[in-house]
Amino acid sequence: MGKFREKGGKETPEISTASLPDIVFMLLFFFMVSTTMKEVDLKVQINTPLASEIKKLEKKSLVSYIYIGKPKQKFVKAYGSEPRIQLNDTFAEVKDIPDYIEAERQQRDEKEVPLMTTSLKVDEKTKMGIVTDVKQELRKVSALKINYSTKKAVRQ
Repeated sequence: MGKFREKGGKETPEISTASLPDIVFMLLFFFMVSTTMKEVDLKVQINTPLASEIKKLEKKSLVSYIYIGKPKQKFVKAYGSEPRIQLNDTFAEVKDIPDYIEAERQQRDEKEVPLMTTSLKVDEKTKMGIVTDVKQELRKVSALKINYSTKKAVRQ
């Protein structure tokens, strides 16, 4: 016959940490895939106008953004309070637009260049003069697909 021992003398076994690196890397990979990075730090105030008939852009990777609006409060001393153009993270002049579009084209594959769209994010209180100047420069570099970013109007 076997001997019976009392259960009081056993200690709990140590927790195995062999799978811990696998779990850490799975979490790291999940957050890397699901997190989006902020692309542009807006330096201009943009309150886009409302529109009733809007269409969502299909391939946002083929969109180049041009922001037009009054500089934010911390930039008013340096740039004034008149509407300004922002390309990526810097203020720009109308004459800088062709170089910006060319740089955007260089980043894309040659087959994607004809599919590129230029999206204008313009503050609703901005005068059309600066927008017309931007459109003229886009026309000069054959960037003819233009989109105006808006907010969807709520129907009542």
